[in-house]
Amino acid sequence: MKHIMTTLLFSTLLIFGAPIMAGTGHEHDAGGGHSHGPVSSDEVTKRATKKIKQLAKAGKIDNSWIDIKAKNVEQKTFSKGPEWLISFKNDTIKEAGKQTLYFFYSLDGHYIAANYTGK
Repeated sequence: MKHIMTTLLFSTLLIFGAPIMAGTGHEHDAGGGHSHGPVSSDEVTKRATKKIKQLAKAGKIDNSWIDIKAKNVEQKTFSKGPEWLISFKNDTIKEAGKQTLYFFYSLDGHYIAANYTGK
């Protein structure tokens, strides 16, 4: 009988206690978070700036990109819908076609891709 009561009490706590632990106020930070709403142009610029530094440190782009500031930030609509488009211009790059680097982010701030065409 004691075992049944313990099991019943434990089950009751699990059923009714779980919603308490899963309440609101669990927003993740914007740094790499799981934000579910749109992010501001300032926030997406910070994320793109962080990404450009990561790519440079990983050797995927020239280190001269590390200190480059965003040139333009805008929302554009592509075939899959609206996205953030952030561009950086680096005049120290000799090849003209690779002086502007474009970053694409979803409106909620998730990195999609980067390229030199903006398309």
